[in-house]
Amino acid sequence: MVLNLSPEHREIRESIFKTCARFDADYWLEKDRVGGFPFELHQALAQDGWLGICIPPAYGGTGLGIAEAAVMMQAIAESGAGMSGASAVHMNIFGLNPVIAFGTEAQKQRMLPPLIAGTERACFAVTEPNTGLNTTQLTTRADRHGDHYLIHGAKTFISTASSVEKMLILARTTPLADVRSRSEGLSLFYTTIDRARVETREIDKMGRKAVDTNQVFIDGLRVPVEDRIGEEGKGFHYILHGMNAERILVGAEAVGLGRAALARATQYAKERVVFDRPIGKNQAIQHPLAECWMQLEAANLMVFHAAEKFDRGEPCGAEANAAKYLAAEAGYKTCETAVMTHGGYGYAKEYHVERYLRESLIPRIAPISPQLILCFIAEKVLGLPKSY
Repeated sequence: MVLNLSPEHREIRESIFKTCARFDADYWLEKDRVGGFPFELHQALAQDGWLGICIPPAYGGTGLGIAEAAVMMQAIAESGAGMSGASAVHMNIFGLNPVIAFGTEAQKQRMLPPLIAGTERACFAVTEPNTGLNTTQLTTRADRHGDHYLIHGAKTFISTASSVEKMLILARTTPLADVRSRSEGLSLFYTTIDRARVETREIDKMGRKAVDTNQVFIDGLRVPVEDRIGEEGKGFHYILHGMNAERILVGAEAVGLGRAALARATQYAKERVVFDRPIGKNQAIQHPLAECWMQLEAANLMVFHAAEKFDRGEPCGAEANAAKYLAAEAGYKTCETAVMTHGGYGYAKEYHVERYLRESLIPRIAPISPQLILCFIAEKVLGLPKSY
């Protein structure tokens, strides 16, 4: 049961489910086993016009809000695609926000339509090996030479970097020692990946094998000045524009993943008979599942509260961070409960919930740790002194 959906949101949800129904649990089980980007889902969503859900109509998108995008991303995860499916299109939804907000008209006309059509895909290259979430300390540099920059450096945990055509990259154009504020001197570029100058090494990870995660090594990538977004040195401020949106979408995806796990666990509890009765008749099975439903729905309310504030242009940092935190914790707890409901079968890949549990760690870890969210709420909402 899904509560409080408007007719428009229900229509989006049903349409996404219809598209995702072409990719059943066995499809995702195979992707989890052997890897390979889910091009089929990506192209199906492109053909149905969903990849431009938040991009203005002037560039081929539908111009809807983050709330509508959250409905979409939640439905993808809930369909059984989980984070493998959601991550395949996640970048399209929030990643190009800086281009929409700060790009020139020529850049928007050039950069946005190919993403909507699905003919180009992009990765988001910010994180570096030695800086973690301390973004102002990035060392990847972009040196200007007349009409172009040369980028040198390394990035890590960059999703889809080994298979996409484009990269949104944050690099330092002014040395840290020469800026008045640590947030200055970073510039944002959206450019083509020249594989002769960009090496990717896939990170072998616990889950979401279908969407590659990479170390990226950049040695003299030539980037035209026309590929710089906004002013030189203001890139850090530009990427902040999309961070609340990303937190909201990750929260929606975590709720969707939790719902997928809850649906499988509930169905199994109805069908599995032990001691001549379905295990779902036992309160020790019922109560944890009921608690999971409540936690998911409570988190979902915060997700859409944050989304509505974002779409109204209101400050929503606290709500977006709280949504991501609550949804990630509820999604993880539900996936764990689903595995335990299945007992030994929960550990078997053919029942799918073990994949959900592995994937549920993604929204807990990324794009920001739960501990930093707690620090943010403590400082910005409760007024406690900064702890880091």
